[in-house]
Amino acid sequence: MRFSLALFAFVFAAFPVSANAAEIELGPRPAWLVGQMEDSPLKQRLAACIGKPAKRTLFSIGHRGAPLQFPEHTEEGYRAAALMGAGVLECDVTFTKDKELVCRHSQNDLHTTTNILATDLGAKCTQGFSPATGDDPAAAECRTSDLTLSEFKSLSGRMDSADKKAVTVDAYLKGTAPWRTELYGATGTLMTHAESISLFKELGVKFTPELKVPTVGMPFEGFSQTDYAQALIDDYKAAGIPPEDVFPQSFSLEDVLYWIEHEPEFGRQAVFLDARRDLDPTDPATFSPTMEELKAMGVNYIAPPLFVLLTLEAGRIVPSAYARAAKAAGLNPIAWTLERSGPLASGGGWYYQSIAEAIDGDGRMLEVVDVLAREAGVTGIFSDWPATTSFYASCMGLK
Repeated sequence: MRFSLALFAFVFAAFPVSANAAEIELGPRPAWLVGQMEDSPLKQRLAACIGKPAKRTLFSIGHRGAPLQFPEHTEEGYRAAALMGAGVLECDVTFTKDKELVCRHSQNDLHTTTNILATDLGAKCTQGFSPATGDDPAAAECRTSDLTLSEFKSLSGRMDSADKKAVTVDAYLKGTAPWRTELYGATGTLMTHAESISLFKELGVKFTPELKVPTVGMPFEGFSQTDYAQALIDDYKAAGIPPEDVFPQSFSLEDVLYWIEHEPEFGRQAVFLDARRDLDPTDPATFSPTMEELKAMGVNYIAPPLFVLLTLEAGRIVPSAYARAAKAAGLNPIAWTLERSGPLASGGGWYYQSIAEAIDGDGRMLEVVDVLAREAGVTGIFSDWPATTSFYASCMGLK
């Protein structure tokens, strides 16, 4: 498992071909995580896999690419994720002023994920940069719908961050968290949804596009929500992608049900991203609709944040009532998002909130993955650094 992250640039420049033809490269992080674990049978089993060849696995889902170290939703980040063994890659889908579909986590995140504020296009932003003053933080809002496709494509991706104390644009763009890096942030090639499909096909991975909730009111200049949901599927049809290779996602159950009804071949793999605020994962009485009702509607995949799937019993991490109910109803759970919280010494933050008392360091990360996989029965985990999930899945012989 000898690998230098510095080789990424060479690999991308010299070998812009299918990752199927290349060995999977995990880098040093999985071995480091194993080294942080307390002695246990799990640690012994994982340690025995260090240095062994890894395989591409559907369990390992590249969340926005590989944004722990690469600008999200960029060609470079996607290639890095595929090189690390991700079997599924995600393009979050939104649209431009001329209603073209592009890969961005939000319709209004260009000010933190691209260089727009440092270009003349910053003048087209919904809200231009305003410096921090007194108790008021620095602010900006730049939407994909502020730009045409050609204008969007002229931008460069950068690490998602902003220094809210900044008084200049240059300082505002230098807010990257210290546990991430700017080592690969100098270039980030933005992509349309169609371009992501072509790239993912080349890389030999499956597709999980997320239909993002628009920031603008819908319909947008005659472009309705159903037009938007249909346009996402139409891009896969136009590219000749088999429906069974596509896992369309949405936080809106209405979008998921639209695909189930109008595009059933794609809809049977549609993923309901579950972020219901009134849901208590320990209390099935709060599951509305219930898992059984979701299954009866035709939903087969459900994806909550990882803390919803886990709880503590006598200090041990175990599946939550939510996870058990999903499994009993025949739903396939998917968890998000690993490697997004930074160092775990202080409990892991939002993603680990239900098990924070048991999270005292990075050595717990693979323990969490193990419970999610073996006990909660997840079919995949979104990760900001797919090497971690690819290593675990390869070691455990997961699909």
